[in-house]
Amino acid sequence: MPFYHKLGEIPHKRHTIFRKSNGELYYEQLFGTIGFDGMSTNMYHVHRPTQVKNILGKKDVAPRVSIKNNIQSYRLHGFKIKPEHDYLDSRKPVLTNSDCTIILAAPKESTASYFYKNADADEMIFIHRGSGKLRSHLGNLDFKYGDYLIIPRGTIYKIDFDTEDNRLFIVESHRPFYTPKRYRNWFGQLLEHAPFCERDIRRPYELETNDEKGSFLMKIKKQNELFDMEYATHPFDVVGYDGFNYPYALSIHDFEPITGRVHQPPPVHQTFETDAFVVCSFVPRLYDYHPQAIPAPYNHSNIDSDEVLYYVDGDFMSRNDIDAGHISLHPAGIPHGPHPGAAERSIGKEKTDELAVMVDTFKPLQLTEEAMAIADDSYYQSWLED
Repeated sequence: MPFYHKLGEIPHKRHTIFRKSNGELYYEQLFGTIGFDGMSTNMYHVHRPTQVKNILGKKDVAPRVSIKNNIQSYRLHGFKIKPEHDYLDSRKPVLTNSDCTIILAAPKESTASYFYKNADADEMIFIHRGSGKLRSHLGNLDFKYGDYLIIPRGTIYKIDFDTEDNRLFIVESHRPFYTPKRYRNWFGQLLEHAPFCERDIRRPYELETNDEKGSFLMKIKKQNELFDMEYATHPFDVVGYDGFNYPYALSIHDFEPITGRVHQPPPVHQTFETDAFVVCSFVPRLYDYHPQAIPAPYNHSNIDSDEVLYYVDGDFMSRNDIDAGHISLHPAGIPHGPHPGAAERSIGKEKTDELAVMVDTFKPLQLTEEAMAIADDSYYQSWLED
């Protein structure tokens, strides 16, 4: 996380006595990553957070890989993923490697009957359609169209939707998400040339504290299996916490584009990074202002990374026949660039209204069975000239 946050009531010092009104102790828990070296938060529970009554069963949720070694460019029709009632059932992995999994989801219902924890991966949930509230043991966040929700691994959460019309673009990462290091100083503060700042980041604002015993169903994802566990106390029983490890939200609409006299390279659009992939935001912006500029991107080779572009809304000037919800996959090893006619069409244009999310991975991505069910198998031929 980029900065310190405190919510609720905490004692003056860590690892010291903190009593309830009846004289009993609250239960402290360190919630951290990368051993004791990464981001962490100290939480204080009404009940012991270790009370598991039963392990009820498990099921395999590993991505079903269809193509392991891919050299072909693909277009996926993301909105062909059919809506499903349950949030977890709706999550369909389409691209995967050992570092991350890219998921499409169209859930119709809120998570009413269970709590969810991803024990393996941080999650980035981009809200393409829908609004509602992310509820977690570290507090609540409202979300709407265009929001990135960053949820650290191990966070216990529910997600409440306002309607049944929801479309989510999700990236599970086995590495933590960070803001780009070139936009931070050595203290971690976002610098003046960064395309967003701390004011744009929304932290949990509302803490639910439930003093309740009983049976509470927790679904925990670990090593591509989903375990059903029965907890003896309500998972949302935190009275306070402080630290750097918590869910947060950033709207793509608050990303300020960086422009220049000639076409700027993709890193200017970078929003998040891990040591295994980067996430970029393409937002409405003015085009290049050199009198002879070609605003369309130039052809380039993905020698070291696979490029995934999720099209959100607007007019995508570099592509032909692209709609909202489409995903383009341009694999490492072959060049790609604007479709025929796109460069010519872009000359003289003053601005673009495109909105898209890009994920560039440093390891090759594999395509799943769910991806092939919505794939355009002839997309790789769309650069052929008549």
